[in-house]
Amino acid sequence: MAQIEETNTKKTRRRVAKPDMTPMVDLGFLLITFFMFTTKFTNPNMMKLVMPDKTDGTSDLNSKNTLTFILGENDRIYWHQQDTETIKPEDIHETNYSTDGLRKDILEKQSIAPKPENFTVIIKPTNESSFKNAVDALDEMEITNMKRYALVDLFPNELMAYNEKKTAQIMKIK
Repeated sequence: MAQIEETNTKKTRRRVAKPDMTPMVDLGFLLITFFMFTTKFTNPNMMKLVMPDKTDGTSDLNSKNTLTFILGENDRIYWHQQDTETIKPEDIHETNYSTDGLRKDILEKQSIAPKPENFTVIIKPTNESSFKNAVDALDEMEITNMKRYALVDLFPNELMAYNEKKTAQIMKIK
């Protein structure tokens, strides 16, 4: 049969040693400071924006010395070289964001411009276009080394011609 052994019921108290955490905290702050000073933070990606004077070269702007891009919905982009008062849907041509599209159009139209040094690209996003489309168009300005470009709103006549062109394309698909 099993026996129950009686032991001394007095509990011995052990003292738990608590280490001093002050040096550990100091070491932590030293490590944080070290990593903050040795880490290289990323540089923000920014585009240089140069704003011209109001009278700077505006007399050189005409339909043959400018190229207007209309950023449409579903990553579509259209261009024209027409006065905004006389624009018609047939004056608006569709292109794309590839090197054979947008970039080729810019370089081609600049080479045949009356004053290539004053050639200006006008980018006009619609309400349906995405922010990515505007950034892609601005990237092309940097790639093609365009010094003169503007990001502006559509004029009412342009918006009307764009909408007619868009509905004509939809009808052609159906």
